[in-house]
Parts: sequence; structure tokens; C-alpha cells
Amino acid sequence: MSNGDNKAKADLVVAISSRALFDLDESHRVFEQEGIEAYCRYQIEHEDDLLQPGVAFALVRKLLALNGLLEGRARVEVILLSRNSADTGLRIFNSIETHGLEISRAAFTGGSSPYGYATAFGAHLFLSSNPDDVRTALEKGLAAATILPSSGEMSGGPSDQLRIAFDGDAVLFSDEAEKIYRFKGLEAFSANEKASARTPLAGGPFIGFLSALHHLQSLLPAKDSPIRTALITARAAPAHERVIRTLRAWDIRIDEALFLGGMEKGPFLKSFGADIFFDDQQGHCDSARQHVATGHVPHGVANS
Repeated sequence: MSNGDNKAKADLVVAISSRALFDLDESHRVFEQEGIEAYCRYQIEHEDDLLQPGVAFALVRKLLALNGLLEGRARVEVILLSRNSADTGLRIFNSIETHGLEISRAAFTGGSSPYGYATAFGAHLFLSSNPDDVRTALEKGLAAATILPSSGEMSGGPSDQLRIAFDGDAVLFSDEAEKIYRFKGLEAFSANEKASARTPLAGGPFIGFLSALHHLQSLLPAKDSPIRTALITARAAPAHERVIRTLRAWDIRIDEALFLGGMEKGPFLKSFGADIFFDDQQGHCDSARQHVATGHVPHGVANS
């Protein structure tokens, strides 16, 4: 049973796979080396053993903590999506309860892809460790990213403040400008962006998620806000103006904007203290994941 408030769609809904939320590497090795039956036995035998946090655990904790600050003006919900069966997934829900995460809705698909339920739950964002599920979700118009394993010491946000960083082209924006760069070179790209400076870019796959995040920001004090966003892009002047004017046209606030002109992004993300960073290019993701939780967005011409 649930009350009427819980039936209403939340203002921000994030769907996340169990392997992104918790460290399931050990049980996944059992699955790969010994098969599904051994995996099921392993999970049931260890269902009272607490799972340790995964790469996206801190992000989820901070997202859910926003509910205490919004005081009923809006609501954030996290949905668990898992390829486990309900039987083998009991360990996951036990760990959710022990860690004190307010996650009550879930879909256990018994080996099938769970991405379709992200849309049914009204998710604004889908995070998974399965690249195929992520690609399919993006093709269906849902903001989605593959959570990458960390390759270094994670910095995370400096406090309880939620810090989310985005790449621009093919993430927040369409890949229309990126295509010019790829096929015609930097000079043609720069000339086009200068000529089109007052023409807003079309929205990319993460525009809906950013809009929902911006809505929550608008309900909270601007000073010392519990949410801080950043645009961290390889663009540089003169290609910066079109980005700024696009965000202005969308009436969306970005707290920080870094135009790096091709410099490595990882050190800047460490300085920002991102809880997660989203980028479409694998090279930027490899730099980022040395320092912060990173989601690869396999979208646009860089991934075609």
C-alpha cells in the first residue's frame, strides 16, 4: 500500500542499475566464470552480506538527501533496475535498507534488459553499467549513460552539495556542430560557430535531465544551493558565445562554465569536485574517471 503522495510522479526521477549503485564485481565474476545457476546460489547464500557502495552510490545518496531540503515543494525519486530475479535481488534490497537509502520502487527482470521500465517509471535519467541497455535507452529518447569503473582515487563533492558536470556537444546540445568539426575540421567549425553565435543549438539527450535539475534549483536558495552544475567543454573562443546564448535562450542556469580548448578534462573535474560527469567521447571519459564518477553517453557522431 502507498499513500496518494507516493503515487504522483516525482519532479526528478533517476533509474539506476544495481551494478552502478553497488559493488557487484565479485558476484558478477561468479556469473561470468561459473554461469547463472552458480550466480543464483551465490546471491542467495550471501543475501545477508552487505553490499559495498558502487561508483554511483554517493550520487544517489546526495540526490535522495534533497528531499529533506525541498520540504514537499518537489520530490526526487531513485528507481532500482536490475537484471536479477526478485529472488536473487533480495540481497540488493537488504543492502538498500541497511545503507538507509529511501528506494522503494524496483524492477527485477530475471536476465532481460530492464531499460524499458525506466520510461514506464517516468525517469529523466537512466544509469547503467550495461552499454547495450544505455544505447537502446538513448535511441528511445531517454537521457542515459554507461557508468564507468573508477581508475583512480575518487574526489567526489567537497560536502553534501550535489555537483554534476556535463560536456556540451552531443550531451546537453545536439551534435550538429560536432559533425562540422569531424567532417570539415577546426577552422570550419570555428567559422560556423561564430556565424551562428545568435542561433541557439538544438537540445541534446540530456536537456530534459538538466531542465528537471534546474527546476529543483529554482526551488532552493541560490546562495549556498545544495545543487551546483558545471559545463566542461573542449570548446574555446570564439565558439563559446553560441553555447552561452543557447543556455540563455533555454532560460537554464549553469553555475560554472569551463571552455578548455582541448585540454584534458580530468584535473578540472577534480577541482570542481563533481559527483558525476557526463561526456560522449571515450577519451574525455577515460581522463575523467581517474578522478570522479563518470558516465559515458554513447550518442552522436563520435559514437557512430
